[in-house]
Amino acid sequence: MIQDALVVIDLQRGVHTIEAPLYELNKIIKGVNDRIDLYREAGKTIIFVQHFNDSNLVKGSKDWELFSVLKNEPTDSYIDKETANSFYNTTLLDILKEEEINSIEFCGAQTEYCVDTAIRFAQGSGFNCYVTPGLHTTSDSEILSAEQIIAHHDYIWRNWFLSN
Repeated sequence: MIQDALVVIDLQRGVHTIEAPLYELNKIIKGVNDRIDLYREAGKTIIFVQHFNDSNLVKGSKDWELFSVLKNEPTDSYIDKETANSFYNTTLLDILKEEEINSIEFCGAQTEYCVDTAIRFAQGSGFNCYVTPGLHTTSDSEILSAEQIIAHHDYIWRNWFLSN
């Protein structure tokens, strides 16, 4: 099943580091690319969100770039953001309204920060939100493993924020 738009959040080189590797990154990228293929074949909107202005995500730097194996195209939409919220001080909401988007599938990194914030904001703004299981990731924190963080957010989203 596909939605009106696919939003890919922060799958950038600098988000995956030796000190804080993203959990199951290769599996995530393969799954995201599979979703991109489905959305592209259906002529649906694909939006890539990129964080910048962190010390390791300087806009235009190699670390700021999307992973080179992602199937992004120049015809896709691109959003730059400075906070965990993909909607705050960006053109994301404008694009969604212009394209008459009602339902959004989210994927990407990091689960507990940017993906979670986007889902909650979108749902609170009246969008139907979806996540394909296994297509968001994060790294271990000081208190929880990435796997625990992901499972916890899947549970919360499924019960409160995602459409059925």
